[in-house]
Amino acid sequence: MVAALERDIYANVIAVIGKESAGKSQLIASLTGRQAYSANFRGSTLSCELYEEPDGRTFVDTPGICRHSDTQTTLAALARLEESEVALVVVQATNIDSDLHDLLPLAKGKLGAVIVTFWDRIAALEGVEGRDRLRQVEQVTGVPVIPLDARRLDAAQKSAVFAAIDAPRRFMSDVLPVGIGWKLEPRATLLEHRRLGPWIASLLLLMPAILAIWCANRFAGALEPVVNGLTARIAERFGALSPLPRDVLIGPYGLVTMGPLLFLWAVPTVAVYAFGLGVYKASGLLDRITAAMHPIMRPFGLTGRDLVRVMMGLGCNVPAVISTRACSSCSRSTAITAIAFGSACSYQLGATLAVFGAAGHPSLVFPYLAYLTFTTLVFLRLTASRQARSPLNVLMAGAQTFLTWPRGASIWREARLTLLHFFRTAIPIFLVITVFASVLDWLGVLRSLASILSPAMALFHLPPEAALPVVLSSIRKDGLLLFAQPETLKALSGVQILTGVYLAGVLLPCLVTALTIAREQSSRFVLLLMLRQAVAACVFAAVLAWGGALLWR
Repeated sequence: MVAALERDIYANVIAVIGKESAGKSQLIASLTGRQAYSANFRGSTLSCELYEEPDGRTFVDTPGICRHSDTQTTLAALARLEESEVALVVVQATNIDSDLHDLLPLAKGKLGAVIVTFWDRIAALEGVEGRDRLRQVEQVTGVPVIPLDARRLDAAQKSAVFAAIDAPRRFMSDVLPVGIGWKLEPRATLLEHRRLGPWIASLLLLMPAILAIWCANRFAGALEPVVNGLTARIAERFGALSPLPRDVLIGPYGLVTMGPLLFLWAVPTVAVYAFGLGVYKASGLLDRITAAMHPIMRPFGLTGRDLVRVMMGLGCNVPAVISTRACSSCSRSTAITAIAFGSACSYQLGATLAVFGAAGHPSLVFPYLAYLTFTTLVFLRLTASRQARSPLNVLMAGAQTFLTWPRGASIWREARLTLLHFFRTAIPIFLVITVFASVLDWLGVLRSLASILSPAMALFHLPPEAALPVVLSSIRKDGLLLFAQPETLKALSGVQILTGVYLAGVLLPCLVTALTIAREQSSRFVLLLMLRQAVAACVFAAVLAWGGALLWR
């Protein structure tokens, strides 16, 4: 009686485990018809996705497991499995022997079932004989084996899964004496071409960023006059406040002054970029890009999977840093370094484009991005650990992913986590830092720092007017906009504008990014990172300034 009651309690929470791209999230969404919400693993800051089914069952969508990998996501998924009594083991029909070999040992002794996804790709080839082989797996493992297409789950398949959960059987064996033998490889594309693949993958990675910047430009251009008029009316209304509240609200760095930049530039950039990557991931294209980029990224201490996290920083650094939990321990610090140094977030990109446009040199964005990419790679090469750069640092990935036409629901499910991190983490920190910067400005601290650093600007062939934008950009990247002030632009040549924007952008990670890194790693880690980054930024900016002055005389 007690055992039966205990089983009923455990059956209400089901851990769903599987390798990356096995279809876990799609399966759970199809079973529950609900949106996921985030919750932390016990004793960890790592979030997992929970789906609550109307009948009271809760499915835990664990991160994709990379066997023989020490990523935080893999370790946390294994820890969550340890805490669960009921588990659904999700394997791909197209790579079933390898998946069962890796995952069955993890589930031995648990209650649950094996779910075979991508069954539609095998059923046409194997027919009745294929189902007979799955029944042999049932006899060996002791649990139901349910084949299905997670994207098109019918009522019978859904009932079979719920029946296996409500009356679970125990995994009895973790070894299959004889493999099933199914191995279906997807059709090769140009991404798998040894020479062309990395170049095509690079272009594909840049496309969401280019689209996001273009959309943000159009959005800001359309709404900026309206927002500026509204801001002016608000500023007039609160102009009679006492100095400190007035500065916090409508001062140069106040909530009302800087808030529109957030919604005109950052929100559309992050949203478009998140949905762009969502399309890539839901279609399986992201996994192909990952594999194609790995050989050329390894000498810089990154894997192909890490590079995708770095590119996420072009939307917002906060979800990008958090996503590095899926990086291995030897390359995670390198990925975070690349984000802090070279991922020009939506604020930075938007402000950079605005400055170049105000200066009458919009084409400067191309040498800027080229130099930013080049110096980021040099910085990584110099700072990445020997283990991260080792030829033995292979890409831990499963079977080659099939390309599919992405559905709207799948794209939204992939994009929403990035958007949640942005709205729940980045925006609150942005508001806090806005108040902080306003108080520093009211106290005169920012101008004092700028006056102290003004002589140092000569090292970079910059006038004293460049000091304040550089100081403020170390707190918030939208401080770059101070370069667009008419008085400042008059004192700067094209090369000086390029140098000033570069130096301000990479000298230090903004406070939002630094605080996120400290929370994910440690205060010591972020302080050492900031020291290294500041030294490298000064050297690279000096080379750009004096080299550019010689070339463009």
